[in-house]
Amino acid sequence: MPTTTDFEHMLRDVALRVTRPRMAVLSAVHDHPHADTDSIIGIVRSDLGGVSHQAVYDVLRALTAAGLLRRIEPPGSVARYEARVGDNHHHVVCRSCGAIADVDCAVGAAPCLTASDDHGFVIDEAEVIYRGLCPGCSTATSF
Repeated sequence: MPTTTDFEHMLRDVALRVTRPRMAVLSAVHDHPHADTDSIIGIVRSDLGGVSHQAVYDVLRALTAAGLLRRIEPPGSVARYEARVGDNHHHVVCRSCGAIADVDCAVGAAPCLTASDDHGFVIDEAEVIYRGLCPGCSTATSF
């Protein structure tokens, strides 16, 4: 788990000022992967006290633009954020409870980036969303 000093270095490495809201948002997303904005706002407020929704939205946007966070939008779900960036991984989403877990790219050197027809695009990322029931939900429905 990254430390406060690690977060400070991350921010400085992408030329962002170190601020309490940025530190709190980075910490919240690292501690709660795939959290939605409302959850992140709650976590940040419990850490810092009075922080506006807009301030957290602005920080999320800045950290995502800087490549420190990744925004994902599974179909039928609100936007969520994660700190695992730069590796082109995918996600599995529970159809029942909405739980999300990371799934590494298929075996080998990112074969998911080889499209059957790229239509002239230079592809640098692919996103696959697997859907099913998480272990808790599949056990609950089998009774």
